[in-house]
Amino acid sequence: MVEKVVIIGAVALGPKVACRLRRINPEIDITVIDRDSLISYGGCGIPYYVGGDVAELEGLYSTIAHAKRDVPFFRNVKGFNVLTRVEALAIKRSEKKVVVRYLDEDRDGELNYDKLVIATGATPMRPPFPGSDLPKVHVVSNLHHASAIKNAIANGEVEHAVVIGAGAIGIEMAEALTDLWGIEITVVEMADQVLPQALGKDMARIVEKKLEDRGVKLLLSQKVMRINGDLDNGVHSVEIADQLGKTTETSLPCDMVILAAGVRPNSELAVAAGLAVGKNRGILVNRCMQTTDPDIFSGGDCAEFANLVSGLDCVMPLGSLANRQGRVIATNINGGNDQFPGSVGTFCIKVFDMGVAKAGLTFAQAQAAGFDPVQAVVAQSDRAHFFPDAEFMFMKLIADRKTRTVLGVEAAGPQGDAVKARVDAVAPLLKFGVDVSEICNLEVSYSPPYASAMDVVNNAGNVLDNTLNGSLRAIDTFEFIELLKQGDINVLDVRSSVQAASFVQKYPAQWINIPQDELRERFGEITEKLSGKMAEKSPLYIICGTGPRSYEAQVFLNSKGMINTRNVQGGYGMVLAIHPPLV
Repeated sequence: MVEKVVIIGAVALGPKVACRLRRINPEIDITVIDRDSLISYGGCGIPYYVGGDVAELEGLYSTIAHAKRDVPFFRNVKGFNVLTRVEALAIKRSEKKVVVRYLDEDRDGELNYDKLVIATGATPMRPPFPGSDLPKVHVVSNLHHASAIKNAIANGEVEHAVVIGAGAIGIEMAEALTDLWGIEITVVEMADQVLPQALGKDMARIVEKKLEDRGVKLLLSQKVMRINGDLDNGVHSVEIADQLGKTTETSLPCDMVILAAGVRPNSELAVAAGLAVGKNRGILVNRCMQTTDPDIFSGGDCAEFANLVSGLDCVMPLGSLANRQGRVIATNINGGNDQFPGSVGTFCIKVFDMGVAKAGLTFAQAQAAGFDPVQAVVAQSDRAHFFPDAEFMFMKLIADRKTRTVLGVEAAGPQGDAVKARVDAVAPLLKFGVDVSEICNLEVSYSPPYASAMDVVNNAGNVLDNTLNGSLRAIDTFEFIELLKQGDINVLDVRSSVQAASFVQKYPAQWINIPQDELRERFGEITEKLSGKMAEKSPLYIICGTGPRSYEAQVFLNSKGMINTRNVQGGYGMVLAIHPPLV
């Protein structure tokens, strides 16, 4: 019989386990320990506190009723003990004891347990380049970091800042410092795109363009060599070098550096106790969230579990996962048999006035996992096109060529709730390995203020289905733009003559404009204009506003024997989303 539970960590997972456990078992003895004095806060909200969306720091550790989640709150309201400023030093598994240090009293002690929960979270990485530990070089992990960053900015100490890392935290902090404070921001990233673990290159480019349009300077494929400064005055510059092989270094003047180069699971305590960890250094758990010791559970940022699409183990530092896992752990400690099967990697982020979301694998991740991925990109209104606040949304669907299994979905658009809703509609299906046809026929709610009659989700499925069955032969937008710059391709523009006029003027030898409603009558003009241009060897690239008209043109040309064509994915709408206007 379980009588005593000790929980190490009191930020997200730990309090969730304790609160759920107390609700289902009023008698069990629960002790939560944490080495910090501030507990049970929304760490994912830190950038929004720095950026002013959350007015007070207390907002991140208060309930909806404005009660502070502190030691008295958990004791008096939730009914269990939280010991702050208490650090776990070791786990004696054979004796079922945790060795602790009472930091304020500078003494050691031991806590007995029947069941133990390791909720130690993750630590932001400080890369090993010189200067990473200087004053005014900040990580973003807890409320003390948040307060230090905001105080320095509010006191007028920062005019130029460098953010190292273009993952979610890096982008959110860049937005926070730019939007409210008007600080000049430079983001340095080793990869050749932002959000390299979350998005494909085309969707990432939409994010990059938004950041650049808002004044954020992006330096991609760049490596930080050193941070310059001293202990008395802090930082004054960051030295970077081209990751692609150039030796020239560039100096970036700055008053503050934000390190957002990823996090590392805090698994040292588990490793020292002989518990298994995975390739990502997260604590390995089964579906019941048990470690390799059945009396010890773990979850949240320090745990490693299955990606339900790739089958590989992963870590996902998200408060939403920690809360769901916490409920599972509490149920099982109390004798239940609840399970957390894993994750499909659902993710969303706000980038200024744009929402971005994804679930499953990117194209590159699918390739690395051994799939043969095919992708389709669509541009479509997120509401009925005639509704006043309709906005373009860009959506990508990825599937395996042979099995037609849906592997991933990505979306971006100005109305974040609409973006998130579409990705959330697909995400629960990914773990079942559904066929693309399931997305074509996915039942979603419809009303003109919220969606089109043929929803963008269904349309993405239809386009991918057409691609897989061979009736739609597409070209990636990036590839199309590069080919156009090289000047050796032929383009059929089926938009109106007004829309196409400037393109015909700029690319007179390449750009053919025949509006869709005139294509059947004027088909002969295409072969005439392409004669002598080796049209039989070079594809004809077809473009419209968003993709549907160019696809219909491609089908018509197929019926006339012209099969060497490529449809520009997402049309000119996608071109504009990732690139400055072509004319």
